[in-house]
Formats: sequence, structure tokens, C-alpha cells
Amino acid sequence: MKAPGRPRKKEPELFINRELSWLEFNGRVLEEAMDPATPLLDRLKFAIIVSTNLDEFFMVRVAALKHAFAEGDNEPDLAGLRPRQQLHVIAERAHEMVDTLGRTLTEQILPALAEHAVRIVPLATLEEAQRTFLARYFRGEVLPALTPLATDASRPFPRLANLSLNLAILLAPGEGEEQPRLALVQVPGGLRRLVRPVGGEGSTYVLLEEVIRAELAELFPGQRVLASAAFRIARDAEIELDDEGGRPYLETVEEELKKRRSSQIVRLEVESEADDALLALLLERLGVEIPDVYHVRGPLDMRALQPLVDIPSLEHLREPALKPLPVLDEHELRNIFSVVAERDVLLYHPFDSYEPVLAFLSTAASDPDVLAIKQTLYRTSGDSPVVQALARAAENGKQVTVVVELMARFDEQSNIRWAKSLEESGAHVIYGIQGFKTHAKVCLVVRRGRQGIERYVHMGTGNYNDRTARVYADFGSLTADRVVGEDVSAFFNALTGYSDPPKMKKLAMAPTNLRERFLRLIERERRRAEEGQAAEIRAKMNSLVDEEIIRALYDASGAGVRIRLNVRGICCLRPGIKGVSETIEVISIVDRFLEHARVYQFRNGGDEEVYLSSADWMPRNLDRRIELLFPVTAPEPRRKVLEVMDAMFLDNVKARRLMPDGTYKRKRPPKGEEPYRAQIQLYREWKRTLERTRAATSVAFEPAPAPGPVEKVSSTG
Repeated sequence: MKAPGRPRKKEPELFINRELSWLEFNGRVLEEAMDPATPLLDRLKFAIIVSTNLDEFFMVRVAALKHAFAEGDNEPDLAGLRPRQQLHVIAERAHEMVDTLGRTLTEQILPALAEHAVRIVPLATLEEAQRTFLARYFRGEVLPALTPLATDASRPFPRLANLSLNLAILLAPGEGEEQPRLALVQVPGGLRRLVRPVGGEGSTYVLLEEVIRAELAELFPGQRVLASAAFRIARDAEIELDDEGGRPYLETVEEELKKRRSSQIVRLEVESEADDALLALLLERLGVEIPDVYHVRGPLDMRALQPLVDIPSLEHLREPALKPLPVLDEHELRNIFSVVAERDVLLYHPFDSYEPVLAFLSTAASDPDVLAIKQTLYRTSGDSPVVQALARAAENGKQVTVVVELMARFDEQSNIRWAKSLEESGAHVIYGIQGFKTHAKVCLVVRRGRQGIERYVHMGTGNYNDRTARVYADFGSLTADRVVGEDVSAFFNALTGYSDPPKMKKLAMAPTNLRERFLRLIERERRRAEEGQAAEIRAKMNSLVDEEIIRALYDASGAGVRIRLNVRGICCLRPGIKGVSETIEVISIVDRFLEHARVYQFRNGGDEEVYLSSADWMPRNLDRRIELLFPVTAPEPRRKVLEVMDAMFLDNVKARRLMPDGTYKRKRPPKGEEPYRAQIQLYREWKRTLERTRAATSVAFEPAPAPGPVEKVSSTG
């Protein structure tokens, strides 16, 4: 194994550019929106996801590249592309994607919805009574919230909010002027975008910006409107913290959030039919270059269409609901600590109910024998039952310590709010570790038992968020394993006090020893292969970016190790290169649930080791975040993890295979083979197993009836 940090020869032909790989992932999501086999409202859901994914991509990744280019950074990435080259290829692919998305929405999805009486129509096509209703609605509900903004030499161009929707209005020149004038109106974010006029058939909607556009005379009385267009800007949303400033961390984050509102514009979206003169004037005032302008077909900011996805009467246009399976019954939930004391419980959400996690915390909050609760929180829901349980525990006199990661991108403001509420309830809130994001998902409950102090632990691959647990596929483990409990105690002591990095017996932690642990596990398989033993690695993760890990996998492949990777998103490794990665297979699954679990499996000469983790194989996870890796050793949980891994590699419906050139090809069932869709197949199999188990344990035992008179039987029978 090569020493960490040792410089290696640059070999760009062995790596895929990170940003292009991400765009390929978003392209796979777009394929789901384009696929006629996908139920109609799920197609719309995937289209919205593509749009919101692009927002974040531009605000974070493109913004970082623009910064690098502006600062003269000319360093190539692993694939040999410099920042300027990356910006060029990104723009080319992103423009193509936005165009395809717009055509899919306007030419396929919305017309198909119209066949089911769900329409978004131009205001001009409405009947007079409906237009009159919308005019009254405008004057009563919308007009009071609007502020028309003139822009000229005496009034500087306003600082528009990130991702806000605006109307640009080109007005005729005033008296003594030669050039048209530009005015702006921000579409109020607090009002619903889909306005329903009275008397319409089915679900007929008009976009709010259309209602405003029809009444511009009310906003600019006496002026002649030459043209108008809806537009939207995306700004650099990356937060850069100065650790040397000496200010409290919470105050620093709050200040940086304010700066985000007026940061550099990285993308401008505008209606596809925008007037050329209006657009030219807008670009000049915003300081945006042509490659950063995206002409959008259909509504800007597709999040406005989410209410259509959720229309209750259109269940037949969505995937059938999969009710989470009750792994524990009501009695077991009420006695959660007794259950976990007897056996490890492994959960795979959203197939398995999230109730055991909530019961674990809720019981801990009220149990008089619980002395302390320690937990990490990265992202959670707005009215989180997790936060409520922690607050209740603190109010009940438990020692509650919460390590809150404020810097969960785009959730910072929410995290600040509930972190303050936890402090008010009496909990000790620790705002992470300076210089590192706390990304580990772990909760420790310390309880007084009959034999002394007991430790109960929940660890997972996903956040403590009851809402995302309905749509993110993640593992969670409940255990009373003594050694694991000691390791987790040491982990929290290191985070909350003054101590050296903990020495753990079963767990591994980033940034201290997780990278080294992974490299040793990969190296062990390589050595076994060289010794002629069967060697295999299977792993499932969100992203594979780290150069050292990729090179270790290449070395293992060269020695003959069979490597099968399920990488949902970014993958910078090139499989199938002769002499380098011939034994490596990479698949990606995009389906109704977001594949989010991280699983690492090593054959180890037949003494197989299986791990779950909060960490992907990325530099940020291994070097700049607090992460945990934990083994799955109990037979039943281990079997369940391996079932999931087996299913993922059997999928021939939603799986795509990564090709050496960086493109993906959908796997199809061979002739005569049944389609196998991993997520649906797993749910059905587990549901059948649960039903059989419940049926076997619910047999009623009734007393036998009293015996009747005994007949005498002759000996000759």
C-alpha cells in the first residue's frame, strides 16, 4: 500500500471528471422523467428533481469553478481538465439538459396531464368571467405585496434574492429619453404560484406571474409596456468561514448566510420567448455573460409544480404506495430497550418503518432509568419528533448533549432555529468541531440497568429525519453491544471534551483512521488475490471521487480481485480498462426511492466482513468530516444487508451500467429472463416474510374439550 500523500504520476485517462459525472447522474434522473413507462405524476416528480438538482449544482459546483478561474487557478483535475475547460463542457451539457427537460415537460408531461383534466393554461385563453375573477384576485391579494422597481442612473439595479422569481419589464422611453427603460417586479414567494380561477374544468391553473403580467398597467400607470419576461437568478451559495475571526461559530454562520443573499450570479434562467432587447438590457444590468443564460421552456422554478404531484384524486397516475413494514410490533416498540438488549435490530428505510427510531428516542426521554442521551444531528425535519424528544428529555432532567452540524448546506437556517430551541430546553448543544463537519449519524442512550450501566446505540447511514426516511433508502442499526457502546462513548467524549482521537475496537472514525481502514481492507483483498485465493469487494455509496481509494481499487483489480460497485451519483473511476480495471463493474440505480445507504463488503478469504457507514469514498468524507464506519456482525442483520446488496446487482429495470467512456447504459433483462426491479422486489419479499412470521406467531391455542366416556376395546381389536 502506498504511503498517504505520496505524489503519483498524473494519469487523466484513468479518471472521469467529477462535474461531468454528476451531470450524467442528473441525466439518469431525467431519463426517468422521459420514460413513458414511468407513471405520469412520477415523471413530473423526476422532472422537478432534475430542475432543483441543477439549482444546487450551479450554486455550489459551478460557483466554485468560477471562483477558481477568477483567482487564476489553472490546476487540472484528476481527468486533466482545468477550471475554464470544465466550465465550457458543463455549460454545453447543462444547456442540452435544460432544453431536453423543457421539451419533456411542455411536449409530453403537461399535455398528458391535460388529458386527465389537469391544465396550466395561458390567461388569455380563459373565459371573461374567469379573467375578471383573476383581476379581482390580483387587486385584493397580489397587488399589496408587489413593489415595482425602476432602474436608471439615479436608482441602482436592486440586489435580487437568490432563486427569486422576477418579471423584467421594458417600458417605452420617457419624455426626452431615447432608450427604453427597465423595471422589475419580484413575484411574491409567499403566494401560491398555481392560481386556480373559479369555474374552470377539473384542475385548471394559471401561473401567478401571468396574473401579474396581465395587470402591469396597475403597477405602471401612464406607461407603455413594450415587453416583459419572467427570469430567475442563481447565486453562489457556498459559505466560506474564517476560523481565525474569533467570533462565536453560530454568529459566524448567521453572518455568512446574510452574505449569500447578494453573492455572485452564476446562472440566469429566462423565459424561452424573452424579447431580445429586453434580455440584452437585463444582461447588461446583471453583469451576466451569454453562456450563463438558460432559456427555459415552461414555468421557471419547477418546484411550483409540486402540488400537482400530490393531488389526492390522481393516485392512479403515481406508483402504488408502499406502506412501511412494522419490523417491531406495538409491544416491542413500548419495550424497545428490552428488545435491543436481546438482539440487534437492523432497519432499512423506507421499506421498514421509522417508528423504532422514534420509539427509541421517545422512550429514552421518559424512561426514569435513562441518565443521558448523546446524539449527532445534521439535517432533520422542520417539526422534528427527534428534536421534540430530545427537548422533552432535557426538560425531564436527563443529561442531553447534541452535536449539531450547522453547515448542512441549504439547511443552515433551520438548524440554527432548532439548535437554539434545544438550548432553551436545557440541552447541551455543541456546534461541531472546528474545521470539520460532523456528518456521523449516531445516538447513544445511557441507562441504569439491573447489572449496572447499560449503553444502547443507534447508528445509521442517513440523517435523523422522519420525512426523508420516507423517500431515502438508508440503513439504521439498534444495538446494546457493550464494545460498540464503549466506542460510541469515546467518540462523543472526543467531540465534546478535550481528548486525543479515540482508540476504537469495532468502529472507525474519520478524519482520524477511516481512510487507512478502507485502504487496509482493499489491500487485504489484493494480497489474497495474489496468493491465489478468491477475493471480492462489493460496495454501495453515493459518490466515488477519492483518488487514493480509486487507485487502490485499480491495484486490487490488477491482482484479480472482483470488484462490484453500486455508485448512485458521481463516479470518477473508469471500469473495464484493459490491464487496469477489467474486473471492476459499476452500476447506478435511480428509482422511486433515493439510494442513500453506504455499504462496504469484503470477502476476506470467506470470513466475510460487512460494514455500514455515513461516509462515501470522497476526500471530504475521509479527511474533512467527522464520520463513522461500523460492522454488521449479528446473523440476521448481516443477512438483510447482503440481501439488499444482492438485489441491487440483480436489478435489470432501473440499473444502469457505467461504461469506460463515462456514459451509462441501462441494463435490460436477457431474453427469457424476468424483469427484476430491486426496490420493489425487496419490499415484496420482506412483506411476504413478515406476514408469514406474524401468521405463525398468532396461532390461537384453545383448551381441548373434556373427554367423553371411554369405550372398551377388545384385545383382538
